[in-house]
Amino acid sequence: MDIKTEKTSDSLNSFQKRHLQSICEYLDGLLTDMESILAAAASQSAFQKYKNDVSPAQRKVVADYLSRIRAQMIRVLESQDLVPDVNRFGAAHALRVTLIAAQVALEDLTPKTMRGYGQVPEGAIQELNGIVNELQGLAQKLSKYLSQGLGQDLQGRLARLEQTSDGIDLLKLLGRIITDQGLVEFRPGLSVVVDHLERNDFEIALFGRVSSGKSSLLNYILQSDVLPVGVTPITAVPTRIKHGTKPRLTVWFANKEAEQHNIERLPEYVSELENSGNTKHVTRIVLEYPSPRLSSGVTFVDTPGLGSLATSGAAETLAYLPRCDLGVVLIDAGSTLTQEDLSTIGTLYQAAIPAMLLLSKADLLDPGEQVQSLKYIADHIQGELGLNLSASPVSVIKDHARTLEQWFEKEILPLYDRHQELARQSLRRKIGSLSEAVEATLRLKLESAERRPLEGGADLKEVEKSLRKATGEMTEVAADCQRLADELVKLGDFILLGIAEKLIELWKQNRTMKRVSTDLVISILTQTTLETTRAIQARLETLARNLAQALHQTAAALNMKVEAMEEELGGVVREMPRLDVGTITIDLQRPFVLAISKYLARDRIEKQLQLQAGPQISEGLKAFGRTLDAWVRRVAAEMQRRFDAHADTYRAHLERLTIDSSSVEGREAFERDLLELAKWRADTEKPVGVPVP
Repeated sequence: MDIKTEKTSDSLNSFQKRHLQSICEYLDGLLTDMESILAAAASQSAFQKYKNDVSPAQRKVVADYLSRIRAQMIRVLESQDLVPDVNRFGAAHALRVTLIAAQVALEDLTPKTMRGYGQVPEGAIQELNGIVNELQGLAQKLSKYLSQGLGQDLQGRLARLEQTSDGIDLLKLLGRIITDQGLVEFRPGLSVVVDHLERNDFEIALFGRVSSGKSSLLNYILQSDVLPVGVTPITAVPTRIKHGTKPRLTVWFANKEAEQHNIERLPEYVSELENSGNTKHVTRIVLEYPSPRLSSGVTFVDTPGLGSLATSGAAETLAYLPRCDLGVVLIDAGSTLTQEDLSTIGTLYQAAIPAMLLLSKADLLDPGEQVQSLKYIADHIQGELGLNLSASPVSVIKDHARTLEQWFEKEILPLYDRHQELARQSLRRKIGSLSEAVEATLRLKLESAERRPLEGGADLKEVEKSLRKATGEMTEVAADCQRLADELVKLGDFILLGIAEKLIELWKQNRTMKRVSTDLVISILTQTTLETTRAIQARLETLARNLAQALHQTAAALNMKVEAMEEELGGVVREMPRLDVGTITIDLQRPFVLAISKYLARDRIEKQLQLQAGPQISEGLKAFGRTLDAWVRRVAAEMQRRFDAHADTYRAHLERLTIDSSSVEGREAFERDLLELAKWRADTEKPVGVPVP
């Protein structure tokens, strides 16, 4: 509040003005409380505090009076030369802070905290973990939505595009339906489609598993080594590469302003080593480069990969999909087609994105093997997905790079001249796909308003409870696996003693063995870690089976399509980290004191191990434990992402069955919106399986 200097002797003094200001501010707070009471009475709160006994007409009168009181207060303050402070805090920021508080509060529901109120029954632990997991997950999604600013001024953005783009009226209709019917799950996708309209680029994205060769292929296309290459999973955010007059890297963040850097700094933001789990909160990366292979209006995108171990990367890739116009899927010739590749291709087509397939690293196969591999890929995709797709063999190796050159010249370069037309076609498919998804959801809501497939509230509650327990089991198993990995870190201080004891046993069993080689010591060290890694793998594989069973049972109980989930969930439990202690040299002789005392011999061997390679072995084991812990976190999070992708659909259906949505007004609204969408159906292209001309 800005208090101006007193003008006349009959004016209020500064203390009196300050008191007037304080009372008006307090009064305004009471008016806000009254607005909150009206809103709370009309809300669908789980803990309804007020009865909704205020009619719409009364609500309007109250709102008008509150407005008049505020207007009068402002005039009173102005008469005393007082100017209220406004907009001191951003509402979006305040909402995110409140969500953080909500997530902290939910921690008080974990079994560990609840034990302070009495012994928690063993059978309730998983359900408690599931409750925390579900609610925190929703809060995190909302917080992420707010941090990205999705949907800000969406109608305004559509209005500005109205004269330049197709499908604006349908997008406006979808925006209205999504808002009116509370379909928040579609709002990010709608906002991304509008963003696509604004930029009007044609985006070609490369998808593939870790080490499938995406970055190497893009480097070849760009004729420069601008993208980091390696087997380490990259982090969360797809990297866009577009034409620029000079090299430039622009990075956007969730928590600060965008920054521009030299392109050499790209690994700081995309590598797992330097930005593990996207701790730098990167939201977008654009690399501009003056390559003659790049054309204005065409953008290449290097994605983390839907099936990669960079779990947050997989989630970001899914969020990115609505922006993509053409997907190029790399299938590694070294491991041929996998479930991850099939999942990627299927996800692309479900998102109305046509795909091209490349058999990368084709130099690893001779001509006969290439033919067999290409036939296997085509047959398997036809059988599993019902898609008629064939792969092109390519390689970046010098003697085989002509295959990649031919593919680029034949399939990609012709798209450059038609990129604007192709972008419009892609956009129409995306709008049609979004419209179909919204329409399908409205039909489900209408069906649930007219009938209830399951009878008996107790059955519904048991179905939801079993799903929640499965969610809680994920939390429990992840914690156990992280504990096992942490034990390896602690083992680093005692490992030399264990190796010495094992060597003493071997010497006693084989009296002719005089010396010990480096390979034998590393073999003992590796065996020491195997029990832990096998235990972790077994726990995660069992979890995947249990989660798949929970999804199967829930779908069956809801009379919904039952999908085979075990392979999809269990597929993430692979490529476990391996112990690497670096280059060490061990040369140990059989201790003569072994004939006297095995304890003296053990101590002597331990000291020799310490002198020859102790620090390297200890640090290598500790590093392995930390790497294993990070792997467990990523795998558990990826498994949860895949589980939630199906479980969220079932939860939404359960919610529709347990909430009374059978009012006449609700049914009429669903029918009206469905009728409006039906008017547009004939004008939208088929969203799935449309090949790029």
